[in-house]
Amino acid sequence: MTAGGAGAGGTASVGAGGSDAAREQEAQEIAGDLGGFVLARGEVDRASARREDPDWITAAWADDRTRVLVLDEGQALIRFGDGAAELVLVPPAQAPEGVRFLLGTDADGTAYFGVVGPPGGLGAGALPPPGTDMAAPEPGVRPASLRQAATLLGDRDAGLFTHAVALANWHERHTHCPRCGALTVPAPAGHMRRCPVDGSEHFPRIDPAVIMLVTDDEDRCLLARNRMWPPRRVSILAGFVEAGESAEQAVAREVREETGIAVSGIRYVGSQAWPMPQSLMLGFRADAGPGQQIIVDDEEIAEARWLSRAELAAEVASGELLLPPPVSIAHQIIQSWYGGPLPGTW
Repeated sequence: MTAGGAGAGGTASVGAGGSDAAREQEAQEIAGDLGGFVLARGEVDRASARREDPDWITAAWADDRTRVLVLDEGQALIRFGDGAAELVLVPPAQAPEGVRFLLGTDADGTAYFGVVGPPGGLGAGALPPPGTDMAAPEPGVRPASLRQAATLLGDRDAGLFTHAVALANWHERHTHCPRCGALTVPAPAGHMRRCPVDGSEHFPRIDPAVIMLVTDDEDRCLLARNRMWPPRRVSILAGFVEAGESAEQAVAREVREETGIAVSGIRYVGSQAWPMPQSLMLGFRADAGPGQQIIVDDEEIAEARWLSRAELAAEVASGELLLPPPVSIAHQIIQSWYGGPLPGTW
């Protein structure tokens, strides 16, 4: 199965403060063997204990110090500079009407909310489809997507943007009660929807997906091109975890289904959210035994092959191969195996 993560299968407040050593160490531990993934960062406490306190939510929304991230079709206003970017946040009085959700509080007690504004309210255009080449944004303030801006954002802003997009996508896709079909009502903190007919409560859902770098007995990595991608674009294999299946079982099944390769030595390396629309990418490494022939499934995978580090470097440098963008967990896993920086162009 195909999964995301770039795998083959008015008064405005801006900016974010730096993180201290303890936060950096925690981020490294959370992200597993590879360190901090682009969408696995954050500096704001999610304040989950406040979600069931409507009086606190009301007071926080009335506080002029509170800052709001406004979304328009999955995009937010971003101030782009020279090699960096920051969210443009507004006080509640300047936020539009719409579904809102608590994103958390920082060490200074500032509360952060997200709001789903009206379509076109920020002037956002249609999101480019996955795999679209995107040039580096020019300096200035404009709407941008998570895929376009995340690598340029600081830890606080990357975490807020990822959290907000994930919740906005869930609210957009889960408007009705799955038990009786009635229109559900968002809870004050926006992390639950309640059915007014049968009283059932519904919480945000995520789709776990595995994404894995497979190496053979010569330490070559297996890269593949999804059938929906243009020529030259390749990545590591990925797929959704099926019902009743462990993540490790999914790794073995997906690799076998898509390339005919049996793997062992499956080991977890890290994870990151991929709210496009609602995946959690679980990264793995796996080993392929010797003497196996690649047989692609011809449904999702158009081609797959083994590449050494020297071959990968040469073909990327010549433009024969295009790797996933740095925002993706796929890019980070490939780069970790390679042992140095690699360009990602889509």
